[in-house]
Amino acid sequence: MSVPLTLLGLLEREPSHGYDLKRDYDAFFGRGKPLPFGQVYATLGRLARDGKVVTGEAEPGDGPDRKRYVITDAGVTEFETWLAEPVPAEPNLQTVLFTKVVLALMLGRSAEQYLDTQRAAHMKRMRELTELRRTGALVDALLADHGLFHLEADLRWIDLTAARLDALAEAVRS
Repeated sequence: MSVPLTLLGLLEREPSHGYDLKRDYDAFFGRGKPLPFGQVYATLGRLARDGKVVTGEAEPGDGPDRKRYVITDAGVTEFETWLAEPVPAEPNLQTVLFTKVVLALMLGRSAEQYLDTQRAAHMKRMRELTELRRTGALVDALLADHGLFHLEADLRWIDLTAARLDALAEAVRS
Protein backbone atom coordinates (compact mmCIF):
# COMPACT_ATOMS: atom_id res chain seq x y z
CA MET A 1 0.00 0.00 0.00
CA SER A 2 1.21 3.48 -0.75
CA VAL A 3 1.22 5.34 2.56
CA PRO A 4 1.90 8.80 1.05
CA LEU A 5 -0.97 8.50 -1.42
CA THR A 6 -3.31 7.13 1.22
CA LEU A 7 -2.49 10.08 3.49
CA LEU A 8 -3.13 12.45 0.58
CA GLY A 9 -6.53 10.84 0.09
CA LEU A 10 -7.36 11.25 3.76
CA LEU A 11 -6.27 14.89 3.58
CA GLU A 12 -8.41 15.52 0.51
CA ARG A 13 -11.38 14.55 2.65
CA GLU A 14 -10.44 17.17 5.26
CA PRO A 15 -7.37 18.90 6.69
CA SER A 16 -6.10 16.88 9.65
CA HIS A 17 -3.49 16.57 12.35
CA GLY A 18 -0.93 13.78 12.14
CA TYR A 19 -2.57 11.98 15.05
CA ASP A 20 -5.95 12.01 13.29
CA LEU A 21 -4.39 10.76 10.05
CA LYS A 22 -2.77 7.84 11.90
CA ARG A 23 -6.06 7.00 13.63
CA ASP A 24 -8.00 7.00 10.35
CA TYR A 25 -5.28 5.09 8.49
CA ASP A 26 -5.17 2.41 11.17
CA ALA A 27 -8.98 2.18 11.32
CA PHE A 28 -9.38 1.56 7.60
CA PHE A 29 -6.05 0.37 6.20
CA GLY A 30 -3.80 -0.78 9.03
CA ARG A 31 -5.43 -4.08 9.88
CA GLY A 32 -2.74 -6.09 11.63
CA LYS A 33 -0.08 -3.52 10.76
CA PRO A 34 -0.74 -0.11 12.29
CA LEU A 35 1.17 2.84 10.90
CA PRO A 36 3.95 4.01 13.26
CA PHE A 37 3.72 7.67 14.31
CA GLY A 38 7.26 8.23 13.07
CA GLN A 39 6.28 7.07 9.60
CA VAL A 40 3.24 9.37 9.59
CA TYR A 41 5.30 12.46 10.38
CA ALA A 42 8.23 11.50 8.14
CA THR A 43 5.80 10.97 5.25
CA LEU A 44 4.04 14.25 5.93
CA GLY A 45 7.42 15.96 5.99
CA ARG A 46 8.30 14.55 2.55
CA LEU A 47 4.89 15.49 1.19
CA ALA A 48 5.38 19.05 2.49
CA ARG A 49 8.89 19.19 1.02
CA ASP A 50 7.51 18.08 -2.35
CA GLY A 51 4.69 20.66 -2.27
CA LYS A 52 1.88 18.09 -1.89
CA VAL A 53 0.76 19.35 1.54
CA VAL A 54 1.19 22.50 3.59
CA THR A 55 0.96 22.97 7.31
CA GLY A 56 -1.41 25.43 8.85
CA GLU A 57 -0.80 27.42 11.99
CA ALA A 58 0.31 25.40 15.01
CA GLU A 59 -2.61 24.85 17.38
CA PRO A 60 -2.24 24.42 21.13
CA GLY A 61 -3.28 21.05 22.51
CA ASP A 62 -2.84 18.92 25.61
CA GLY A 63 0.78 18.27 24.63
CA PRO A 64 3.00 19.98 22.11
CA ASP A 65 1.44 22.34 19.55
CA ARG A 66 -0.32 20.44 16.79
CA LYS A 67 0.00 21.12 13.08
CA ARG A 68 -2.97 20.75 10.77
CA TYR A 69 -1.98 19.45 7.34
CA VAL A 70 -3.77 20.62 4.20
CA ILE A 71 -3.48 19.03 0.75
CA THR A 72 -2.31 21.32 -2.07
CA ASP A 73 -3.47 21.37 -5.69
CA ALA A 74 -0.34 19.38 -6.59
CA GLY A 75 -1.26 16.82 -3.94
CA VAL A 76 -4.81 16.54 -5.26
CA THR A 77 -3.50 16.05 -8.81
CA GLU A 78 -1.09 13.31 -7.70
CA PHE A 79 -3.81 11.57 -5.69
CA GLU A 80 -6.34 11.74 -8.54
CA THR A 81 -3.78 10.35 -10.99
CA TRP A 82 -2.99 7.46 -8.64
CA LEU A 83 -6.67 6.78 -7.94
CA ALA A 84 -7.45 6.57 -11.68
CA GLU A 85 -4.65 4.07 -12.42
CA PRO A 86 -5.52 0.39 -12.20
CA VAL A 87 -3.58 -1.70 -9.71
CA PRO A 88 -1.18 -4.05 -11.54
CA ALA A 89 -2.76 -7.45 -11.95
CA GLU A 90 -1.28 -9.78 -9.40
CA PRO A 91 0.18 -12.13 -8.67
CA ASN A 92 3.48 -12.14 -10.42
CA LEU A 93 4.40 -15.43 -11.99
CA GLN A 94 7.35 -15.85 -9.63
CA THR A 95 6.07 -16.56 -6.13
CA VAL A 96 7.68 -17.83 -2.95
CA LEU A 97 5.37 -20.86 -2.99
CA PHE A 98 6.53 -21.85 -6.47
CA THR A 99 10.19 -21.16 -5.68
CA LYS A 100 10.16 -23.38 -2.59
CA VAL A 101 8.52 -26.26 -4.43
CA VAL A 102 10.97 -26.13 -7.35
CA LEU A 103 14.03 -25.80 -5.10
CA ALA A 104 12.87 -28.70 -2.92
CA LEU A 105 12.50 -30.87 -6.00
CA MET A 106 15.84 -29.77 -7.46
CA LEU A 107 17.58 -30.65 -4.20
CA GLY A 108 15.83 -33.98 -3.72
CA ARG A 109 13.85 -32.77 -0.72
CA SER A 110 10.18 -33.37 0.01
CA ALA A 111 8.11 -30.82 -1.85
CA GLU A 112 5.02 -32.77 -0.80
CA GLN A 113 5.85 -32.17 2.87
CA TYR A 114 6.30 -28.46 2.19
CA LEU A 115 2.97 -28.31 0.33
CA ASP A 116 1.21 -30.10 3.21
CA THR A 117 2.69 -27.67 5.74
CA GLN A 118 1.71 -24.71 3.57
CA ARG A 119 -1.82 -26.08 3.11
CA ALA A 120 -2.21 -26.35 6.91
CA ALA A 121 -0.99 -22.76 7.36
CA HIS A 122 -3.45 -21.53 4.71
CA MET A 123 -6.33 -23.43 6.31
CA LYS A 124 -5.51 -21.94 9.72
CA ARG A 125 -5.48 -18.42 8.28
CA MET A 126 -8.73 -19.10 6.42
CA ARG A 127 -10.42 -20.09 9.70
CA GLU A 128 -9.22 -16.82 11.27
CA LEU A 129 -10.47 -14.76 8.32
CA THR A 130 -13.80 -16.61 8.27
CA GLU A 131 -14.32 -15.71 11.93
CA LEU A 132 -13.40 -12.09 11.20
CA ARG A 133 -15.84 -12.03 8.30
CA ARG A 134 -18.57 -13.45 10.55
CA THR A 135 -18.01 -11.12 13.51
CA GLY A 136 -16.36 -8.01 12.07
CA ALA A 137 -17.68 -4.78 10.70
CA LEU A 138 -18.28 -4.39 6.97
CA VAL A 139 -14.74 -3.10 6.32
CA ASP A 140 -13.28 -6.11 8.14
CA ALA A 141 -15.59 -8.51 6.33
CA LEU A 142 -14.62 -7.17 2.90
CA LEU A 143 -10.92 -7.35 3.73
CA ALA A 144 -11.41 -10.88 5.03
CA ASP A 145 -13.20 -11.85 1.81
CA HIS A 146 -10.30 -10.49 -0.24
CA GLY A 147 -7.83 -12.53 1.77
CA LEU A 148 -10.00 -15.65 1.64
CA PHE A 149 -10.30 -15.52 -2.14
CA HIS A 150 -6.52 -15.28 -2.49
CA LEU A 151 -5.97 -18.15 -0.07
CA GLU A 152 -8.53 -20.27 -1.94
CA ALA A 153 -6.63 -19.70 -5.17
CA ASP A 154 -3.38 -20.69 -3.45
CA LEU A 155 -5.01 -23.86 -2.13
CA ARG A 156 -6.19 -24.80 -5.62
CA TRP A 157 -2.64 -24.25 -6.86
CA ILE A 158 -1.20 -26.33 -3.99
CA ASP A 159 -3.56 -29.22 -4.82
CA LEU A 160 -2.81 -29.02 -8.55
CA THR A 161 0.93 -28.89 -7.91
CA ALA A 162 0.79 -31.81 -5.47
CA ALA A 163 -0.92 -33.87 -8.16
CA ARG A 164 1.86 -32.98 -10.64
CA LEU A 165 4.91 -33.32 -8.38
CA ASP A 166 6.40 -36.31 -10.18
CA ALA A 167 6.21 -34.60 -13.58
CA LEU A 168 7.53 -31.34 -12.13
CA ALA A 169 10.42 -33.13 -10.41
CA GLU A 170 11.38 -34.69 -13.73
CA ALA A 171 11.19 -31.33 -15.50
CA VAL A 172 13.36 -29.46 -12.98
CA ARG A 173 15.99 -32.18 -12.63
CA SER A 174 16.64 -32.53 -16.34
